[in-house]
Amino acid sequence: MSSTVQLFVTCLVDWLRPEIGIATVRLLERAGITVRFPEAQTCCGQPAFNVGRWEEARAMAEHWVRTFDPELPVVAPSGSCVAMVRHGYPALLEGHPLYDRWKALAERTYELSQYLVEVLGITDLGIRREGAVTYHPSCHLLRMLGVREAPERLIRAADAAYHPLPEAETCCGFGGLFSVHFEEISGAMLQRKIQAIRSTGAPIVLGCDWSCLMHIGGGLRRHGLPIQAMHLAEWLAGER
Repeated sequence: MSSTVQLFVTCLVDWLRPEIGIATVRLLERAGITVRFPEAQTCCGQPAFNVGRWEEARAMAEHWVRTFDPELPVVAPSGSCVAMVRHGYPALLEGHPLYDRWKALAERTYELSQYLVEVLGITDLGIRREGAVTYHPSCHLLRMLGVREAPERLIRAADAAYHPLPEAETCCGFGGLFSVHFEEISGAMLQRKIQAIRSTGAPIVLGCDWSCLMHIGGGLRRHGLPIQAMHLAEWLAGER
């Protein structure tokens, strides 16, 4: 098993919440992993892919595949972007000269908690946190990557009071551009998620995708609720 990984930081983290990327590096280094950052990386192409702009998405997929080394694992603090690489790229690269390189990369591309728990076998990073938290499992992480237990195992190992979220597997309503094109439906889904979060009594809701956490956090602020939406990596690394 390689002791070196490549960080796929993702667009939203890079542009809007770089602290998550810093926290990801700190957690990986705590686990004894050396982290490389391919500076040529850009968007994985998921927004373009989801609205049918496949030519633009294909160009971004080609660049992504060329940027990362298929000999080393790729780790990202986002289940959504990893799901795009693993499950969206086949539609874009079938029959493409880069297909075999993509396949080798896809087999070694992981979401952060997935890599720590399922690949490295680490469930306790020796980190302890006080207070109470709940956890929202994002759709792509749960459904497309099948990552169900890894985040909760890391949370429970930190000794915080863990309050399970009612209807945890119900979508928060973000869905990328879905929340823009179907604002009313998205808002109704978010309202239901916020009610579930409030019912736990936890002052922090954790997640593994900053996209969903931005959506949830915005709703919490608009309601004037003293509940913080926070990425699992930041919480574990003590970044906030």
